[in-house]
Amino acid sequence: MVYIETYKENFVSYLSEQIKVKEPVNLYEPILYILQIGGKRLRPVLTLMTCDLFNGNVKQAYDAALAIEIFHNFTLVHDDIMDSAPIRRGEETVHKKWDINTGILSGDAMMIMAYQCFENYEEPIFKKLLKLFSKTSLEVCEGQQLDIDFESRTDVTIPQYIKMITFKTSVLVAAAMKMGAIIAKVDDAEAELIYDFGLNLGIAFQLQDDYLDTFGDEALFGKQIGGDIAENKKTFLYLKAMEVCEIADKEKLRDLYTTKNNNDHKIKEVTEIFKSNNISVITIQKIESYTNKAFQILDKLSISDDKKTILKNFGNSLMKRTI
Repeated sequence: MVYIETYKENFVSYLSEQIKVKEPVNLYEPILYILQIGGKRLRPVLTLMTCDLFNGNVKQAYDAALAIEIFHNFTLVHDDIMDSAPIRRGEETVHKKWDINTGILSGDAMMIMAYQCFENYEEPIFKKLLKLFSKTSLEVCEGQQLDIDFESRTDVTIPQYIKMITFKTSVLVAAAMKMGAIIAKVDDAEAELIYDFGLNLGIAFQLQDDYLDTFGDEALFGKQIGGDIAENKKTFLYLKAMEVCEIADKEKLRDLYTTKNNNDHKIKEVTEIFKSNNISVITIQKIESYTNKAFQILDKLSISDDKKTILKNFGNSLMKRTI
């Protein structure tokens, strides 16, 4: 996937040019820190790639890609505070390295910086991008609130969970792709198709994240394994286990998920229940289902078969990731 690496390298260079530490240092240094400690750069790459696939001017897509990446990292800074997470991408989280107040304020500044990235676009592109970004940003907040609400609820269903991850994660992936299409000036119907492709791919991506949080390698994954279990998050793995487990395992899971007891024993016990009930295999099947839904949308796009293959290969590579 050489072309993906090229998009990524070029974007990182642009990010480094645009994001600098200035006064007050304690506001801007954490921003540069979170933006430079790695990450897959999935969303900005999708913006650039989509613009390119639709024969747009990729240079014009860099500001939108930067807005998406800054916003995504803003959500991570605040999510880590809410989750009391100590590690992000194998490094200390912002609120751990500095403090909670710094994390909140730097995150707020990042949200504003993301909006500023659209100032270089002229009508009607500016209006379309801003409208999409505002809608997506609010949906991400709604998804985060649902995620928090689910921690204390015992009646969460899998469809409700899918809605939550669609808002919290998937809409940003979809918006990243649609922005690339908008900048390439494709018609609205085509832009909506690529949005739907990204939406389904984003759901598959988040389900893969859920899977890796329990069954991944911490050294590769870049954050604490079992974090979702420790925080009592009702992920797909938990909800499916509650559907298929025998009564004894269901009761044990309920008991384990009633306290925020972040210890290795709890994580190990829950993981064993997941393993014994084949939850890892069921989750992988669900990931494949949403990936295939995304691929079916490709048939409706007007781009060439070669370009459809590029998108399909990219989707397949995401589903084989370990981070």
